Amino acid sequence: MQTTGKEDIVDLTRRVEEAVAETGLSDGIALVSAMHTTAGVAIIENEAGLLEDFRAFWRRIAPQDIAYQHNRFDNNGHAHVRSTLLGQSVAVPVSRESGLELGTWQSIVLCEFDPVPRTRQIVVKVIGE
Repeated sequence: MQTTGKEDIVDLTRRVEEAVAETGLSDGIALVSAMHTTAGVAIIENEAGLLEDFRAFWRRIAPQDIAYQHNRFDNNGHAHVRSTLLGQSVAVPVSRESGLELGTWQSIVLCEFDPVPRTRQIVVKVIGE
């Protein structure tokens, strides 16, 4: 999947639902992972105000404009720190009745922390019966 770069948040829920439906499993767990060290995966309410609050949080907790040792090699030290704090994967219960067992307002999202557009690989592994 393609991101637009810095602070892009992409809703993955529908794609994960489709991947889970293709398995035909009746009970299990879906693991959703970003295969990158400058992106993360989260479960969050996909509401514009909250998404902006989430972006603002990352600007405060790991700002781009401070010194990172990693920036000697690549200007994205903040992206690595943010990704490490958020994590690159989430696990979601799966059932025959509801597919992904998410709360009413929950969405699975990819958070892009790199300051430039990237092509990202997302892996969905479904385990169960």
